[in-house]
Amino acid sequence: MNLVGAESKEQWDGYVSKLPEANFLQSWDFYEFHISRGKKVVRKLVFDGSKIVGAYAGVVETAKRGTYMAIAGGPLIDWNDPKMVKLVFDDIKEEGLKAGCVFVRVRPQLELSEKSLKIMKSHGLSKAPMYLSVEYAGILDLHKTEEEILAGASQGFRRKLRKALKNDIDIEVSDSDEAISDFCKLEKLHAERQKYVAFSSEFLKKQFEAFRNGGEVLIYTAKKDGEILAQNFMIFYGPEASYHYGVSSELGTKYSAAPLLHLKAMEEARNRGCIRYNLWGIVEKDETSHRFYGVSEFKRSFGCEEYRYTPAHDMILKPAAYKLTLAVEKIRKKVRHV
Repeated sequence: MNLVGAESKEQWDGYVSKLPEANFLQSWDFYEFHISRGKKVVRKLVFDGSKIVGAYAGVVETAKRGTYMAIAGGPLIDWNDPKMVKLVFDDIKEEGLKAGCVFVRVRPQLELSEKSLKIMKSHGLSKAPMYLSVEYAGILDLHKTEEEILAGASQGFRRKLRKALKNDIDIEVSDSDEAISDFCKLEKLHAERQKYVAFSSEFLKKQFEAFRNGGEVLIYTAKKDGEILAQNFMIFYGPEASYHYGVSSELGTKYSAAPLLHLKAMEEARNRGCIRYNLWGIVEKDETSHRFYGVSEFKRSFGCEEYRYTPAHDMILKPAAYKLTLAVEKIRKKVRHV
């Protein structure tokens, strides 16, 4: 087996998008988005002869505490093959050193277990002080019909849905420039209301454009009397539909618009052959002070399966410099209540 750089979107997505565990975090277009932001990316394929048997993609991030590489949702490999795992981790280390990284942060697309933690430890990785992408997610099985999903949802969810259906709400679906511009405006207002730091419009638009080029993104908009109530930024990649971002106005909450957006997106996901609807991050039921507690309870109201990925681990390349990362991120985690 050997690793080589990926040559094209067709080559990369032709392999990655067909993997049962894949989602957009390791898609070609997600790293085109990072490139559009001036970032260095690494995309490597594992070959056994002429056959592709594994892959990983990472982005090199610069920060005051030191340069590092982030590999979210990867590597995508056979974790039961020790030789492959070692080969890939050795390559990750080499690429990280080449890029001048203090560490490489890896959050694999691998269910949390004693075995998964043992694999990380055996290759010298330590649990990271901060998360990388989502580590605890709410997931719906799209083999179920809408009726079956609603039957498994909470009474509160079904009540909100009935309320929404009575409110004469229109749902629009688009990948237009106007749709993402509206999303950016509403996200700023939503952030002010919920007291978090909004993404820049440039960040959101570049991400949207990268996925639009591959036909993988749609904005779902709920309106009443022409006024926007809520919007969902949805990504469809391989077997998974991802609820990437969601925003709403105060009226959106009043009219319970959100359930309608999700049901509409699930229709599209099934039409595209997706088998999972990933609602993304949730927190523990007892973490009532966590800033994502409220949205987590909303996601649980769908009756979703709760899935734990192996948490982010760090491959430390420069131990002395890494001490600064530990100190900064422990403080940041406390301040952000995450």
